[in-house]
Amino acid sequence: MAEAKNGADAPANSLPQMKILGQFIRDLSFENIAAQKGGEGHVDPDIQVQVNLDARKRGEYQYDVSTKLKVEALNKSDKKPVFVLEIDYAGIFHIENIADEQLHPYLLIECPRMLFPFLRRIVSDVSRDGGFPPLNLENIDFVALYRQQLAKMAEAKSAEA
Repeated sequence: MAEAKNGADAPANSLPQMKILGQFIRDLSFENIAAQKGGEGHVDPDIQVQVNLDARKRGEYQYDVSTKLKVEALNKSDKKPVFVLEIDYAGIFHIENIADEQLHPYLLIECPRMLFPFLRRIVSDVSRDGGFPPLNLENIDFVALYRQQLAKMAEAKSAEA
């Protein structure tokens, strides 16, 4: 007679499983444009954040998930650039027992959500170390971002037809 794993009736391997195997900065750039140009006076930045997500299969049950941010700060008074921060932050995930139709949204919603606190901390540290107050990013709605991406893909398909 076979024993149930972990005391459950269903085998443990049929439950969805996710582990972060690693996370890292793939690419990072910070330009303090105001300092390079010898900016003077008060700086009151208007911050614009662009987010792009990407996911790729690495091997059996392993996926690379990447969050790319571009943060541009323009001075509100004269619209001149103050700084630009670009980062590609990635995680390697081990994911099992997720239905194929649920895998794509899982990779582009749940995985970036798990990495976001670490990405936020890096952005805060880099902006502070770059000579500005720490930039604390607002939470990103990854569900809305995913829906926007699906809408763009559907729009592109309809334009082709």
